[in-house]
Amino acid sequence: MKIPFLSTPDKPLYSSTQDKIPIAEIIHDIVLFKDGGAALIIESTSLNFGLLNELEQDAVIASYAGLLNSFNFPVQIVVRSQRKDITNYLRFLEEAKKKIKNPKLMVLLNDYQKFITESVKKKNVLSKNFYLVVPFSKYELGIAKSAISFSKKASFIPFPKSYVLKKARVALYPKRDHLIRQARRLGVDLRQLTTPELIELFYHIYNPQVPGRKRETRF
Repeated sequence: MKIPFLSTPDKPLYSSTQDKIPIAEIIHDIVLFKDGGAALIIESTSLNFGLLNELEQDAVIASYAGLLNSFNFPVQIVVRSQRKDITNYLRFLEEAKKKIKNPKLMVLLNDYQKFITESVKKKNVLSKNFYLVVPFSKYELGIAKSAISFSKKASFIPFPKSYVLKKARVALYPKRDHLIRQARRLGVDLRQLTTPELIELFYHIYNPQVPGRKRETRF
């Protein structure tokens, strides 16, 4: 008796990386997924909460609570931390030292450069980016269109791109504008990422680069 789970397949199994990525295409500043859904990504500026006085902190907390309570649609908050490469900054300091003639300024710059170098050795310097992801579900396309997506598991969108884009824009743009208005009360600016920015973001997510190493570009 042959047990199918333990038997060796007759043909090798092949699966490309693109088959594992849910993104079908990025067009007109909107991410289209293979199942017919979509999303737009908004980048947020940061706010140094610790530097605010007590009254300002209370105002920010109240505004943030108002923002959360105003949600009647799903929103994903993403904080992306990356190890920061300060090689260029240290090189900039070296170039600045060549232009300094005042010995006292040279001592201060040497101390500052030593402080930066020692700080990096003791702990990693991280840069943080904040994003809001507003999704558009395939179920918002309608019952008939959603039913088609269940029967089609392909690497391409099961509906015309123009149809998905039209529906996604109608659903996503009012939500985006609402978030931008509410965030202004916090003193935070929101900006929707453009198509080139989205492509670069997802490229670096799926192809993380080690700090200090330069990515080779081949033509």
